[in-house]
Parts: sequence; C-alpha cells; structure tokens
Amino acid sequence: MTETVIEVSNLTKRFGDFLAVNRVSFAIQAGEVVGCLGPNGSGKTTTIRMLLGLLQPSEGEASVLGYDTRSGTQAESVRPLVGYMSQKFALYEDLTARENLEFYAGVYGVPPRERAARVREVMDIIGLSSSGTLRATAGRTRAGELSGGWQQRLALGCALVHRPQLLFLDEPTSGVDPSARRAFWDLIYDLASRGTTVFVTTHYMDEAEHCGRVGIMFRGQLLAMNTPSGLKATALPGAAWDVSASPLLDGLAALQIMPGVAQASLAGDKLRAITTNDFTAESIEKALAGLGFTEAIVERAEPTLEDVFIALAGHGARTR
Repeated sequence: MTETVIEVSNLTKRFGDFLAVNRVSFAIQAGEVVGCLGPNGSGKTTTIRMLLGLLQPSEGEASVLGYDTRSGTQAESVRPLVGYMSQKFALYEDLTARENLEFYAGVYGVPPRERAARVREVMDIIGLSSSGTLRATAGRTRAGELSGGWQQRLALGCALVHRPQLLFLDEPTSGVDPSARRAFWDLIYDLASRGTTVFVTTHYMDEAEHCGRVGIMFRGQLLAMNTPSGLKATALPGAAWDVSASPLLDGLAALQIMPGVAQASLAGDKLRAITTNDFTAESIEKALAGLGFTEAIVERAEPTLEDVFIALAGHGARTR
C-alpha cells in the first residue's frame, strides 16, 4: 500500500483581511513528483510554509510524514525528515561549495563521523565531484563566485545533505537560464528514482509538464490537481488551434466573439483558440473569412498547461 506523505484538508491562511490560502485540500503519495503551478502571490509559498510548520494555519488540517504540522512539537519532529529549498536560498558566499555542504550537514544534525561521506555523496549527486571538468574545481570555489546554475545545484545539495524523505522546492529555477533549468529537472528525477518525494512550486508552464501531477493555484485557491494529460482532458472544452491572422489584435478580437470559441489569446506571433469539439480547421477559417480574414491559416495544436491555466483561472491570469 502506497504511503501518504502529505495530506491537507481545507488548509486556510489569513493575514488580517487578506485571504492568502483558501480551503486547500490534496494528498501526495511517497515517491511522487508533484508540482504546484501558479503566478507569484497565488499562495504557493504560504502553503509550503504551513506544511513545514513555519506558519500556523488559520483553519484546516495538515499532516506531513504522519505528523500534525499545526503542533509545534510535531512540526519540530518533521523538519529533520524534510529538505527545503526556498526561493532565496541561503548560501554562505565566502565559503566554498564543500564548506557550505559541511555547514548544513552540521545544522541538520548529521553525525560528525558521517559528514565527510555524506558531503561526497551529495557532491556526486549534484555534479560537483566529476573529474576532468570545471565541475571538479567548482567544489573548491567560493559559493559567491559560482554561476547561478551552480549556486542552484549547491542550494539543492544543502537541502539534501541529511537524506530527507521529502523535498520542498519553492520556485527553485527562478532566474536561471533554460539549460540550467533542464539540468535541474534531471536532478529532481534522479532524486525521485532514489525514493525521495518532491513537492515543487513553479510559475513556468513548461516545468510543470515534467511533474507526475500538477496543482493549479490562483488567488489562494487550488483550482485542480491531476496529471498534465488529465488536466488537459478535463479542463478544456475541446480542441486547441494555432491561428495565423493579420492584423493580429484584430484577429484576436474576431476569435473572441466567434460562437463556439471558449477562449482566445495571443501566443507569440500567432493566436491560440480553444473551441468545442465540433469545429474543424476549415470551419474556423471559413468563419474568420466571413469576418474579413480571408488569408487566415488554422492548424490543430497540442493543448498546453497554459491553455488549462487560462481556462481555469480566467483570461486575465497568465503566468510567464
């Protein structure tokens, strides 16, 4: 029987009159990689902080690894069992990468006789111990001199050095280049293959596609949680289309008033339309031609999580 690692019921957090998290409920099983997708301010970080026992919920219940995180004593018992990489991870810039790992091993209570072996293990996992490359020297470089991507890896290593059962990653790839982001996700799935459960927040749609399940958060509410393919199948009323029409904004306005078009938005140099299932490319082109867009080209497209997010949260709620 699969172990439930996180169980949340009607979790709510108010800051005065501001409702930051509104009756959120979900469960995460051991070994899952679960993403929480939403724009800044949607309640993702507040949810993590309540799960860690760093914030007390206003209402609701939260259990992490069998401990009630609303209880100060039980929350203290959870923290040695989890790793937490915050949005603004704290590295000591004057210490080397290895020294940072050794310091956090001490903070997390790794016994002194085990620290050296644990640090070597983590350096191997995050790629700081490979010989014959720049990586070999990165472990001896001051943290403040590392690139953003290597600082990110090091911060992950600091969260891993005590071998946590559960890893919380809060916007872990914010501000790093696409290549570093891809490498980071390779690390996440390597950790999952070793048995670590991962709960990760992001505002990047493409990153959320990497998760086994994704929760969509907006304005403090969890709007849906499912596999990426499950969300696309249940949240959208029909097919997705890429539309080339000129002028672009006029084409957008035309799509928005067409019967049967559930949503229309800009997508780079094209338009994106979600329609009911009885539409075809030819029928959309014919309708656009009737509105003066005789050169419009319509092609069937694969639905994306951005389509899902816009459908659930509304046309004005787009993330990056």
